Order: sequence, then C-alpha cells, then structure tokens
Amino acid sequence: MILLAYTLVCLVFGTTFLAIKIGVDAGAPPFFSAGLRFFVAGAVLFLWMVYKRKVRFSLLLRKEMLFTGATLTFATFAALYWAEQYVSSGLAAILSATGPIMILLLQTALLRQKAPAHSLYGCIIGFIGVMLLVLPNLAVDVSPLWIVGCIVILIGEFGYAIGAIYSKKVSTNMSEVSPIALNAAQMMYGGALLFILSLATEQVHPEFLLSLPTAGSLLYLTVVGSMVGHSLFYWLVTKTNPVFPSTWLYVSPPIAVGVGVLFYNETVNVITILGIVTIIAGTVLVNASALRKMLPKPKINASFAKKSDI
Repeated sequence: MILLAYTLVCLVFGTTFLAIKIGVDAGAPPFFSAGLRFFVAGAVLFLWMVYKRKVRFSLLLRKEMLFTGATLTFATFAALYWAEQYVSSGLAAILSATGPIMILLLQTALLRQKAPAHSLYGCIIGFIGVMLLVLPNLAVDVSPLWIVGCIVILIGEFGYAIGAIYSKKVSTNMSEVSPIALNAAQMMYGGALLFILSLATEQVHPEFLLSLPTAGSLLYLTVVGSMVGHSLFYWLVTKTNPVFPSTWLYVSPPIAVGVGVLFYNETVNVITILGIVTIIAGTVLVNASALRKMLPKPKINASFAKKSDI
C-alpha cells in the first residue's frame, strides 16, 4: 500500500505542474486559484469526514492545523506561484528539489536525528539528476527579481520542510484523528491564507471561471491534485517519515518530461535519459531503509526450524 500510494503521489504531482501552467496561461489569478483549489478540496474532505463522524469541527480550532497549513501549503505554493513570474519553470524545479535535503538537514540539526549516509548521498544524487534533466532547456536571465525569485522558492521549500516534519509530529500526537481529516484542515487554513494574499495583491474577475482551460485546470487540481494527491502524501508522512514521500520532487520532473513527449511531441536526448536514470538511482538510495522494510521476508521452513531448535 505504501509503494502504491507513493507511486500515485508521484504521478499526480508530476502532472499538476502542467495543470497549473494551463490555468495560469489561460488567465487564472495565481494566488486566488491556488487558494480556491486548496480551500475547496479541504472543505469537501473535512465535511465528508464530519458526516462520517470521524472528526469534529473542534479540530479546526487547533493551532497545529494553522501552523501546518501556513508552512506545508501556504508558504510552498505562494512562493512558487510568485517566483515563477521571474524564474523559469525548469529552475523552479531544480530549486524545489532541495526540499528532501532540507528535511534531512533540519532533522539532524533540530531533532538530533542522524540521517543515514545513504539517504544524504541519495538526496545529492537525485538533485544532480534533476539538474541533468532540466539544465539543457534552462534559460537563465539574471536580474535582481530573478535572484529574489530564487531566494523566495528556497524560503518556500524551507517552509515545506518544516511543515513536513511538523506534520509527522502532529499525526503522532493526534493518532486518533484520521490523516485525511488532518490534511483537510491544514489545506483549509493554507487556502484561506492564500485568499488573504490574493486580496492584497490581485484583482480577481470571477469570469475567469467560465473559461474551459481555467475551469478544467482548477477542477483537476482540486480533485486529483489536492483531494487525492495531498491526502496520500499526508498519509505517507504518518506511515513512514517526512523524507520518503518528499522525494516526489525528484520523480516529478521525469514524469513531466514523459507527459511532454506523449502529448506535446517534445524530444529527449542522451542527457535527459541520463538525468532520469540518476534521479531513479538517487530516489532508491534515499529510500533504501524504507524499501528494505517493505521487502517480503524469506519464510523459514517449519521442519528446518524445529530441527535447528533441537
């Protein structure tokens, strides 16, 4: 189930970049559409969990939900949406891939959890793979806003790392609450904060929802991206650790390349293939401990066991 959920997370998040691009290019206000996506998805999931009597409205009054929503959803997506006005999507992908590395460093520095050497090496190898995958098509136009955009993305990833680690602590302390309900509550807070940011920075015209590309993009991001993808991600954090599910940031670029090849007749070269292989190797190395635990243990022959006892 963990491997299946991880595969689905990578597939879902790998396609949401295209959905976001379609919506923004069609005129959707970035902060408002992101806020609408997360708030609606969170509200629907939360009301469903209330209906099923698996959570109470009092969960929304917990400060943990506000902090998780502010870091895991608001900081990450507000930074990414704003920065991509001045930074290419390729460079944004590279900078976003620092997330798993930041999580490992924070766990070591703050929680005194010594990361296995293979996990750190795997993060570095995976990051190099993302660079190999993206750099051939990377156009760099250095300007003051470009530098600020890069810094903003890194700040957003730092917030993402804090949110991922903190959400693991929250799910452990509130083990009686469903991970889906916890994720729904934090998405509602993240969406509400994005609404506030949109109100201060954007002019929103409701007619943008009448456009088929923006409506389709928003529907896909809300249902598939947020309700399915983020719920599975939160579930994986509760069942494993913050680093394991976060390595989707390495796997999503190859998926994005595959989507481009299949639907936009884009081409790949030797460097692209090398980047994909490197990413896969790095991801396996990061998750070596978790994958080892998932492998079926060899069964010991019952008669042999009895003889050995004698």
